[in-house]
Amino acid sequence: MPGMSTAIAPSPAAWRDRYRWWWLLSPAFPGLVWLNLVQYQLSGHEAWLWVSSAVMYGLIPLLDWLLGADPRNPPDAAVPALEQDRWYRAIVVAFVPFQFGLTLHGAWIAATQELSLFGWAGLILSVGGINGVAINTAHELGHKLPRWERWLARITLAPVAYGHFYVEHNRGHHLRVATPADPASARLGESFWAFLPRTMWGSLVSAWEIERTRLAWLSLGPWHWRNECLQAWAMTVLLYGALCIWLGLGATLPFLLVQAFYGASLLEVVNYIEHYGLLRPLDANTGRPVRCAPEHSWNSSHRVSNLFLYQLQRHSDHHAHPGRRYQALRHFEQSPQLPSGYAAMLMLAYLPPLWFRVMDARVLRHYGGDPRRANLQPAKREALLRRWG
Repeated sequence: MPGMSTAIAPSPAAWRDRYRWWWLLSPAFPGLVWLNLVQYQLSGHEAWLWVSSAVMYGLIPLLDWLLGADPRNPPDAAVPALEQDRWYRAIVVAFVPFQFGLTLHGAWIAATQELSLFGWAGLILSVGGINGVAINTAHELGHKLPRWERWLARITLAPVAYGHFYVEHNRGHHLRVATPADPASARLGESFWAFLPRTMWGSLVSAWEIERTRLAWLSLGPWHWRNECLQAWAMTVLLYGALCIWLGLGATLPFLLVQAFYGASLLEVVNYIEHYGLLRPLDANTGRPVRCAPEHSWNSSHRVSNLFLYQLQRHSDHHAHPGRRYQALRHFEQSPQLPSGYAAMLMLAYLPPLWFRVMDARVLRHYGGDPRRANLQPAKREALLRRWG
């Protein structure tokens, strides 16, 4: 959709990716967290297990605030070469071995070291946090055409036990985004804590139904080995089973399950942020939701968060062009803009009164003050209409 973005880009001849080397922050993140685990073993100080949480919940939001947003886009003529540059693909792939190394080491610590409650919490946040970020790596890989990238996406989801995301996100969420039928689109007036169980269960049910329908077209039952949900879950069972055989069942399995839940919750809090309150209206002629457009996703071009998240925050362009690689995603001024990057916004989402105070007014401004145009939480519909009407 050339011309939709109002951000100014330099000419193709003068343009270069000023963040070319900074994108390495993403695969470096699991590597640095892994070093924290090593530092804990060398020193015995459990505070090392909390460093990654301090970075994710403290340092990155602070840097986003200090460095601000960068709305500039690559010129259209530079995009084909940019997308073909294998450097960017290698950066995404490099995340995966660090992720698995960290997960294996974390499970070993859980099974063999005597940790206090403080240490246990730090270890879960360290490993689960990286496996939550890894879902974004799987997201980047899972939208691409090469078959090996899609398979690597499923492998990346194994440690977080969320393999059905590959099915539901690509063939469910992208179809129903910003509609009441989408379990991954949050509604105005819905707290994150109400959204979390709805989206976790709804996404699982949706993924299973998508695969059941696909296999029925092939005259196959849902429990067939070609079911992509079963394939993904089998990878998790094999990984967890191998770790339990190696390290014992006692502490290993509870650790793996709790870190997986925390990691999955990080994905879902990002889902909560991305489309909160936004609604695609029904087309008067077809009765179906209009095509997804930039105004149906919250955007943020804050520098630091985007470097860690493969520009996931340029979410409008992602929904318009799911196959577009992260380095070429564009900023759209006409999209509703978040006040900060995801790292700060997820902290806000954990505190519903603050979230509603900051975000509800933005949703209403986006819709010209008319709450009926928003995706409203059904149980709060009348109260919201009275409040904002």
